[in-house]
Amino acid sequence: MARTNYSFEKRQRELAKKRKKEEKAAKKAAGGGDEEMTPNEAAMALAQNEAEGAEAPEGEVDDEAAGGGDEAGGAAPRV
Repeated sequence: MARTNYSFEKRQRELAKKRKKEEKAAKKAAGGGDEEMTPNEAAMALAQNEAEGAEAPEGEVDDEAAGGGDEAGGAAPRV
């Protein structure tokens, strides 16, 4: 009966870990990728988009377009 070669299995795990670490470092050096933004980064991106006149991302509603708020210039919606 064949015996398990634990040294080989350990080396394969180490190589996989090293490969994953290198991929992560390369991805970080390339500009991030699919990582989530911090709240500060998200706020900065949103402010930058609004400054450029970009529309709100799908699923978000612009306050002025929804007619919400008690600001002057519009009637309050009935409840």
